Amino acid sequence: MASNEQNFKAGEVKGRTEEKTGQMMGNVKDKAQQGKDKTSGAAGSAWDKTKESADQTGSYVSEKTGAARDKMGQMGQATKDKASDVAQSTKETAQAGTEKTGGIMQQTGEKVKGMAQGAADAVKSTFGMGGKDEDEEFEGGVGGGRTTKTTTTTRRVVP
Repeated sequence: MASNEQNFKAGEVKGRTEEKTGQMMGNVKDKAQQGKDKTSGAAGSAWDKTKESADQTGSYVSEKTGAARDKMGQMGQATKDKASDVAQSTKETAQAGTEKTGGIMQQTGEKVKGMAQGAADAVKSTFGMGGKDEDEEFEGGVGGGRTTKTTTTTRRVVP
C-alpha cells in the first residue's frame, strides 16, 4: 500500500506545485502588465511632452519671425521718413539760396543803375544839358545845386 500512499502524496505535492505555479504565473503576469502599463504611460507622456515642446518651439519661432518682420517694416518706414525730411530740407535750403542770390543780384543791379544814372546826370549837369526830372529839385545858382532823392529797398531772406 505504500505505493497508494506514495501516489496520494505525490498527487498532493503535484497539486500544490501546480497551485503555487499558477499563483506565481499570475503574479508574474500581473507584474508584467504593470510594467507594460508603466512603460506605455511613460512613452505616451514623453510623446505628449515632445509634441508640446515642438508646438511651443514652432510658436516661438513664428512669434520671433513676426516681430522681426514688424521691426524691419518700422525701420524701412523710418528710413523713408528720414530721406523725405532730408530731401525737404535740401529743397528749402536751395530755395533760400536762390532767393538770397536773387536779392543780392537785384540790389547790385539797382546800385549799378543808380550809379550810372548819377554819372549821366553829372555829365549832363556839367555840360548844362540837365533837364528837370520828377525826382530833381533845382535851387538855382552855379553847378545846378540840385538835390536827388534815392530810395533803397532791403530784403531779408529767412531760411
